[in-house]
Amino acid sequence: MAGLEVRRLYAVMDDIIREGDREVGRPVRRVAVAAVIANPLAGRFGEDLEELIGFGEELGGLLTRRAVALLGGEAGESFGKAAIVGLRGELEHAAALLHPKFGAPMRAALGGGAAIIPSAKKMGGPGDAIDVPLHYKDAAFVRSHFDAIEVRVPAAPRDDEIVVIAAVAHGGRPFARVGGLRMEEALGQDGLR
Repeated sequence: MAGLEVRRLYAVMDDIIREGDREVGRPVRRVAVAAVIANPLAGRFGEDLEELIGFGEELGGLLTRRAVALLGGEAGESFGKAAIVGLRGELEHAAALLHPKFGAPMRAALGGGAAIIPSAKKMGGPGDAIDVPLHYKDAAFVRSHFDAIEVRVPAAPRDDEIVVIAAVAHGGRPFARVGGLRMEEALGQDGLR
């Protein structure tokens, strides 16, 4: 990756086999892949965030492809993204990485996705955790897929780093029963329904 210093790649995989006292018919796999990158703006204010925006585009594809591979090559049904910025950075650095260009390569790696990609961002230090929100990729109102996966990268981010995360799942919450639009009913045209 030209210009991008990736210091580490880290993955988390969670297979839900039982929920409560019931066995899940088909285990639900949630995966998150994180990149620990050097923050080129650590310790200084930069009006121009294009460098980070470009990094976000590269990371959206790289991290999502790795996550899909950990799903066993299956297309994911849910997606989400997040970032933890080290203390010499600022939240806007996470926004630059996650929002303008991260989504298009993420959707390409998943074979589509009309819904907005839910996100979370925070400032933090080594080993801090973040809950990466997950929603159904084609219709944000599908409540069965409102979920999250916790990610904590040991010893990251340092003050001059950013942890950037892509998360995917091949199913929603087991035994979801709070009503709302069902996945089978979703049209996937406007990103909402």
